[in-house]
Amino acid sequence: MKRFVEGTDRQQSTLFPAVLDEYVGEDNPVRAIDVFVDGLDLAKLGFGGVAPLATGRPAYHPASLLKIYIYGYFNRVQSSRRLERETTADFRKDNGEAIRKVCRAFVLLCRRLGLFGDASVAIDGSKFKAVNNRDKNFTEAKMKRRLEQIDESIARYLSQLDTADHQGPTVPEAKTTRLKEKIAKLREEIGRLNALNARMMASEDKQISLSDPDARSMATSGKGSGIVGYNVQSAVDTTHHLIVAHEVTNVGTDRSQLSNMAEQARAEIGAETLDVVADRGYYDGQEILACETIGITVTLPKPMTSSAKAAGRFGKQDFIYVAADDIYRCPAGEALTYRYTNEEDGKTLRRYWTTACQTCALKAQCTPGKERRISRWEHEAVLETVQDRLDRNPEKMRVRRQTVEHPFGTIKAWMGATHFQMRRLPKVASEMALHVLAYNMKRVMQILGVGGLMAAMLA
Repeated sequence: MKRFVEGTDRQQSTLFPAVLDEYVGEDNPVRAIDVFVDGLDLAKLGFGGVAPLATGRPAYHPASLLKIYIYGYFNRVQSSRRLERETTADFRKDNGEAIRKVCRAFVLLCRRLGLFGDASVAIDGSKFKAVNNRDKNFTEAKMKRRLEQIDESIARYLSQLDTADHQGPTVPEAKTTRLKEKIAKLREEIGRLNALNARMMASEDKQISLSDPDARSMATSGKGSGIVGYNVQSAVDTTHHLIVAHEVTNVGTDRSQLSNMAEQARAEIGAETLDVVADRGYYDGQEILACETIGITVTLPKPMTSSAKAAGRFGKQDFIYVAADDIYRCPAGEALTYRYTNEEDGKTLRRYWTTACQTCALKAQCTPGKERRISRWEHEAVLETVQDRLDRNPEKMRVRRQTVEHPFGTIKAWMGATHFQMRRLPKVASEMALHVLAYNMKRVMQILGVGGLMAAMLA
């Protein structure tokens, strides 16, 4: 490779050992990384600097830098400063999209090796911390709370100044000066927050982050807790627990992610049909319908959001739909007949009720209104099929938990307390791709062995 900085020849003879290559054991993972990167067409993937410049100081070849990064993430060293100052600092930043393609290239290798078994994946999302302190993120609620706190502080300091005025010269001048300085600083802070508030209200989601503008405040599973970060989605193969597809988003919920992740997983596996299992956070009628329409079979539980059930009354699930007669049978045995159709939130709904509620002995357990009304979506049969599938295979939720939660836990352990090192969504996505690549490579080495993986790549 002319016009590049070149390392020492691996076949260069030395006294001990005979050649440099013998320093590295045959089963060392670095050998598999070396073979994998050497088999990539870096120019086609979009890496810059593949062709050397005719003038200037020779550069490091992108293949060498990519190997360093993969080896670093493989060994839980994701900081560019720790990998090598200046040499690799810009490589990850400048080649983000190409690095994401390298991650996908290894997924395609796993597919070629037949490691995706039964065309079955578990989908889940997890929150990862961004390079953005919670104090440097503002939402409407946070901003209002902060301004109220400052107003209370100013009022308290003004009250203390009034007290000092009444006491006269017995109060040290330094104390009154200090109080006036605090009030002045707080008023400056109000001006700063008002400027931020204007920027925040102009944003699409009424939220602003100062360190990483793409990071968002997100609730986590702990009560009253949350982080400023990203929501990472992943689809994990249920056979070997390999990450088939992943995506970094700054949307705090999973509800709109099901069909997108399922379709990505199906494309990566290369199957016509796919079996997907997810948790209740993904439950959305339109998303489920989109999956079932294109041949993706979904299994997930329905969240219990019924206010009637919460109040101790009968829920919708207690009313049985009789398709042959197009009626609902209530717990008292009465038939709720179809009345009319309307549209709500983009969904076509059929409405059912009966006039027998007024004299029903179970009315107090059913509704506080005149009669109990049931709504049925035009594609409700799809949701009923999903529920029936879960009822017949409840063990799938255990499989989901065992499959998809392990990779997230492992990667977070590698990351440490700080999680992501980079800022802005595209760069964070590249960083996550390196973590996923390192995770998948370790998994395949556990399955095939280093030698087996090298032989498969060289075949």
